[in-house]
Amino acid sequence: MKRIAAVSPGVKARIAGAIYLLVFVTGGLALAVRGSVGATAGLIAGVFYIAVTLLFYDLFKPVNRSLSLLAAGISLAGIAAGPLRVTTVNPLVFFGFYCLLIGYLIFRSTFLPRMLGVLMAIAGLGWLTFLSPPLATYLSPYNFAPGILGEGALTVWLLVFGVNVPSWARQMVAPSHPRSTAKR
Repeated sequence: MKRIAAVSPGVKARIAGAIYLLVFVTGGLALAVRGSVGATAGLIAGVFYIAVTLLFYDLFKPVNRSLSLLAAGISLAGIAAGPLRVTTVNPLVFFGFYCLLIGYLIFRSTFLPRMLGVLMAIAGLGWLTFLSPPLATYLSPYNFAPGILGEGALTVWLLVFGVNVPSWARQMVAPSHPRSTAKR
């Protein structure tokens, strides 16, 4: 963990982008192939998404530590809900809330373009259609498009550009979220 903490945010962002790309590949394979190969690909995609979640938590802590932690918790719950089938809710609903929170954190950040935050929030809305199975079925496959677009755009941006490291460092020193400074 100490070695990961010592890695620059620009490198972490690119690593997150590379792992996110692996999530797309293995997740797509899991959807396309049935049986044990598909199930294995789904589990591998889940492991990769855990890595993305932890990297994103670290990257977005400077924006708002509490929301970044909440987003990570929701993502991890969604990852666990899939293979464990512990809820009656489609796991994509968890990722809808996760994408909304990540979108907000990106929008509030000073180190990534706000448009990526908007696209991630739209991705979250697409995943939230799975709150209603009839609605999700009616909108399918179009309700996957916002997620592919938003998460895909973020993945490509992180791979190609990473984050604006000086802006990240400034936000790390002076987070944009107000801390309670009122005397009690």
